Amino acid sequence: MLIGASLKMYFSHARTREWVSGVEELLDAHPARDAVTAFVLPQYPSIPASIAHGGRLLVGAQDVAAEDRGPFTGEVSAEVLAELGCRFVEVGHAERRRLFGDTEEVIAAKVRAALRHGLIPIVCVGEAERVDADDAAQVCIRQVRSALEAADAADVGGEIVIAYEPVWAIGAPEPADPAHIRGVCGRLRTQFGSGARGAKVIYGGSAGPGLLSGIAESVDGLFLGRFAHDPAAVRDILDEVDALTR
Repeated sequence: MLIGASLKMYFSHARTREWVSGVEELLDAHPARDAVTAFVLPQYPSIPASIAHGGRLLVGAQDVAAEDRGPFTGEVSAEVLAELGCRFVEVGHAERRRLFGDTEEVIAAKVRAALRHGLIPIVCVGEAERVDADDAAQVCIRQVRSALEAADAADVGGEIVIAYEPVWAIGAPEPADPAHIRGVCGRLRTQFGSGARGAKVIYGGSAGPGLLSGIAESVDGLFLGRFAHDPAAVRDILDEVDALTR
């Protein structure tokens, strides 16, 4: 199971370090530690300290530039993220699309840049409005194909993670219905889970403790947000993984 958390811009640097330390301790002691690959996406300045912790918790970034270097004030390149030791980079989150104007073309360029430098892009997809699982899956399939277009055209290889996050569920009191998640993620795994990319499919969108046991047959893990701000919630999810893998 791939279990990760984006801390967005909620934590100070000090709290990020405390959270990383707490989750590392949980991973080291938990019986499910060998059944999960865990990662965190902190704010850019906290990435080096999170990597320096050097434990089971892998580190990534919440965004990446489409270019490797040049006059792009405020951007951070995949080349530098890889140099620091990042393993993952999030691309195409609904907030990046809505607030910062990331178009499908920009997202595809960022995915290509990440893959070019050996990073694993976490490609965020999801429908804007509530629709049935079949229609939602079609929206997500189109978004994934678009995100991979530049990398495929340039024959840039590498694995990806698909994070299914229905936009209407982001920040909601509870996640999408488990049956809906199974329907969409099952289709995404069938479509992209085999072949050269061998994509893993994880669910985000108000994901938290208690969800995994109801969708485990159709996902490869969870992408956590605010419901993982307390490391105890991460422990609860590890308990679920342990129960599922016994």
